[in-house]
Formats: sequence, C-alpha cells, structure tokens
Amino acid sequence: MNEFNSKIAEIGIVPVIKLNNPERDAAPLAAALCEGGVPVAEVTFRAEGADKAISIMRREKPDMLVGAGTVTRTEQIDRVKQAGGQFIVTPGFDAELVAYSQKLGLPIFPGCTSATDYHAALKFGLELIKFFPAEQEGGLDKIKALAAPFPMFRVMPTGGISLKNLAEYISCPVIAACGGSFMVKADIIDKQNWAEVTRQCMEARKIIQEARTK
Repeated sequence: MNEFNSKIAEIGIVPVIKLNNPERDAAPLAAALCEGGVPVAEVTFRAEGADKAISIMRREKPDMLVGAGTVTRTEQIDRVKQAGGQFIVTPGFDAELVAYSQKLGLPIFPGCTSATDYHAALKFGLELIKFFPAEQEGGLDKIKALAAPFPMFRVMPTGGISLKNLAEYISCPVIAACGGSFMVKADIIDKQNWAEVTRQCMEARKIIQEARTK
C-alpha cells in the first residue's frame, strides 16, 4: 500500500464521527482520540458543518489524519479540500466522485460490497476500499470470498463493528483497518465524555495489537 494507506492500516481503527456542534466538540474530541492512540477521524456529512469540524481538528492536531465520510456530491469534496481534509469516504461506489477526488489529489475509499464494485475500483487503481455496511452485507465471510478473485485489495469494513467483534475482523489479513462509531456515539459526545472516548480508543488499540501479534 502507499504511505497514506499504510498509516491508516497501522492505526487499525477509523472513528466514524457525526458532530452536531463542531465549534464546541471538534477540538476536545480530536485531543481525546489522539490521547487514546487513534489519531484519525472520518467526519461524516450526515451532520452539517463536517468541513468546519475537519478544519478545527486539522488546526488543533496537525499530525492527525482527518477526512470526510458520507460524501455523496462533488461540492462536498471541494469543501473538504478547502478545510484541509486528507481523505474522502463514500457510502457506495460512484465513479464521478472517485475521479474527482483523485483529480484533486485526495485519497478516496468508496464503499464496495460486490464483485462489480471491486471491478470498478480496480479500474481506478484503488488499493484500499470500504466495505459498508459490513455486518449486513455478509461480514467477514463475504469479504474473504471477494478477496479470492481480488487479492490486490485491502479492505476497511464499517458498519456493525464494535469492541466485541473487532479482534475477529482485524485478525483477517485482508482487513487493513476497521471503521467504527462505538467510541464516538452520540450520547458520549453529547455528554462531552472525552475520557470515555480515550478509554475506548485505548481498548480498541489493545485489541488490534494483540490480534495482530497472534
């Protein structure tokens, strides 16, 4: 994998974040993630102001990898670029969005859950793809099945990942990293319980390190 993708794989977990109040929460959340050993964030456009949150996180923690998720339009990619975002994640495979993101020099991880999606990703030279929603689309069994004809891809499953099944996923050689929202759930952020974010990040990192050393 290239250097950027390798950095994500080294961390092993990508928090998927929805922020309704980025001015209040983005900076302390970034600090909590970094303190927990997870210096990466996928800020979704399921809430307005994702680009604002990205800008704040990049300013406060310049060494973090910060990008946008649930990207469905090219104008959102423009906003991410202007905010200093470093990567794009889309729910499904959209050739227009992939081409546009690559034109702007932004790594993009499109959602791919079928052989057809994998074929499309191959044509764009992608090497790390999202698998969403992971559990609902067949989980590890389907990921392993698709890896047989497409061994060139590493996969980032998202959807239904938790501390309970993280070890099972991350121990599979096909998996580069897992996307998850368990450490950044709405109630944790609403209560500004940054210590809990850090605790869960540390637990996730411990699980990942132990699974990878077996």
